[in-house]
Amino acid sequence: MMLKEMQKLPEAVQLIEKASMMFVESGTPDTAAMSLDRAGKLIENVNLEKAIDLYQQAASVFENEERLRQSAELLGKVSRLLVRARRLDEAAASLQKEKNMYKEIENYPTCFKKTIAQVLVHLHRNDYVAADKCVRESYSIPGFNGSEDCIALEQLLEGFDQQDQDQVSAICNSPLFKYMDNDYAKLSLSLRVPGGGTKKKSPESQQEAGEPVQSATVNEEDDEYSSGLC
Repeated sequence: MMLKEMQKLPEAVQLIEKASMMFVESGTPDTAAMSLDRAGKLIENVNLEKAIDLYQQAASVFENEERLRQSAELLGKVSRLLVRARRLDEAAASLQKEKNMYKEIENYPTCFKKTIAQVLVHLHRNDYVAADKCVRESYSIPGFNGSEDCIALEQLLEGFDQQDQDQVSAICNSPLFKYMDNDYAKLSLSLRVPGGGTKKKSPESQQEAGEPVQSATVNEEDDEYSSGLC
């Protein structure tokens, strides 16, 4: 506490890490994990990378003790900070691990929210295939198929695939997405489709809009010589 008040946070965190190792060795891992969590909170606004490391350590301690709920909660902090640090590949892996834990303890509604976060991360990684796979794999989670979360994600992926920025923005600005944790809400609001956001139009819609449609028929003059000279 004295080091904190003296603004010597790195030194304070170093001491907490040493103390947490002693707690584990003395058979009090819960105290070790809580100490590491506290250290992460102390340093988070000063050193994001160190905070990620501390939360990961704390999550591992709880996981080793088979306390999956506490471990998942700490992994949630890890995932959010990885997104904030733009370490999106690692964020995707962390979210998957977090989601698996919630599935194991049968907290299915939280799995739905983690699926939304995963899809946003994958789309920001420009990996549509991974985002789509993530949703398809989630159909096995009880209650997901047909849920509000599932329908929104299917519409989001459809809009992204069709390069329809209006549809994507409408989904991303819905309460389901806007009121997520702040780091994921920012991903949602900043999501842009590839190709400049121009929706692909069918020939029918082009005709309705009075736009020229490229004909697939062969020009008569070309057709006259298509079989070669006589």
